[in-house]
Amino acid sequence: MSSPTPVAVVGPTASGKSALGIALAAALGGEVVNVDSMQLYRGMDIGTAKLAPDERGGIPHHLLDIWPVTKTASVAEYQALAVGTVEGIMSRGKVPVLVGGSMLYVQSLIDAWSFPPTNPAVRGKWEARLAEIGVDALHAQLAAVDPAAAATIEDKDPRRTVRALEVIELTGKPFAASQPPKDAPPRWGTRILGLRTTPERLNPRIALRAELMFAHGFVDEVRGLVSAGLVADSTAGRAIGYAQVLAMLAGEMGQAEAVEKTITNTRRYVRRQRSWFNRDPRITWLDAADEAVVEAALDSLG
Repeated sequence: MSSPTPVAVVGPTASGKSALGIALAAALGGEVVNVDSMQLYRGMDIGTAKLAPDERGGIPHHLLDIWPVTKTASVAEYQALAVGTVEGIMSRGKVPVLVGGSMLYVQSLIDAWSFPPTNPAVRGKWEARLAEIGVDALHAQLAAVDPAAAATIEDKDPRRTVRALEVIELTGKPFAASQPPKDAPPRWGTRILGLRTTPERLNPRIALRAELMFAHGFVDEVRGLVSAGLVADSTAGRAIGYAQVLAMLAGEMGQAEAVEKTITNTRRYVRRQRSWFNRDPRITWLDAADEAVVEAALDSLG
């Protein structure tokens, strides 16, 4: 008997991926695998729109809450965990439903991506350059040599900016050249579904989500995570929303500004997500506003 084929649900933040993923898992006899880099962190719930256990429709969810907020994220480590998880689900005759919009994490899972080597001396050189000129200027330097890499890496993300420049120096090629081509067959024959939506529909949803986060205890969540070791200069501490609340708690801005910057930065991130996923010809796109999107998704899967 052949193994079940995984299904991936991708697309921008706030487009409805979680709900569609649960509906598909229920219809297909599946289990959800998280592909959202910030939902990997324990306690980062409100700010990542992580579904509570009673909101998961009785569907098993994997790779949520696996890392402490003190851990530096690693796409390669995630990839190893996620591949094992997906293949374990398939071995039980269940359909893995991969849900998330974290671009590099999605690609690491559905593509056979062998990560480039690292070199401590080269890494150290770029870290020293980061300390000298700051993340904004270093990101601008990346944009000058590899605009495509700069377009997908947040300009406030020093670790990935350094890593991209390290790979470019070591390989003599753009950072994207180390990634598998997007027209290659996906791992396990995964069927990739994307939720397409317009800024006119999504922007109000993003604003409402941010306002509700702050109204429903987000600041208290971050305070609790600070007690657990969350700091601004960390992977988790640079997450959209969390970075703004940490700045607020440090007295660098008021709550109204923190809310507005969370909304603005989320919209910027969505533009990156759209650009990234739109370049993948393997994605079958669905209208996120379609009331029958679940039926459309199932029809597209045959």
